[in-house]
Amino acid sequence: MVHLVYCDDREKVLEKIMDGTKTMIIRAASGRKIPHSRVFPGEKLYFMKKGSAAITAAASVKSVQNYVKLSDGQIDDILNDNQSKLNLSDRQRERWHKKCICLVEFENLQSIEPLAFEKQSNMDDWLILEKIEDVVVGTSVPYNYDNSRLK
Repeated sequence: MVHLVYCDDREKVLEKIMDGTKTMIIRAASGRKIPHSRVFPGEKLYFMKKGSAAITAAASVKSVQNYVKLSDGQIDDILNDNQSKLNLSDRQRERWHKKCICLVEFENLQSIEPLAFEKQSNMDDWLILEKIEDVVVGTSVPYNYDNSRLK
């Protein structure tokens, strides 16, 4: 599988990724949601800035940490232990302070020739795809959540 990750434009997430100050992505919720337990080492990540229409970077998944039913203290410990890779602002720490956390560390980051993203309705901020061309203008297919279901 490949993964398309929307990066928060207000927090300059893609800029932090590109300048090397962020090497880990976080997604968290009150229950397991995408990509929790659905992303694995060796898979490909593609990055785009939220609100743009261009996929501009790619990397490989280095490691994944999935957590469930965390206490407030455990959440704080996990965020603190990984802050050097996550590079979270106070606002982001508050946003991601949830009981289920998925941490995805990546490596081999590269800028890519921008791919024109074809936006569709009801998409999350993390898409799990067979291939990136499934969401590129000219080759896209209607998005469904088949690849997002827990196996």
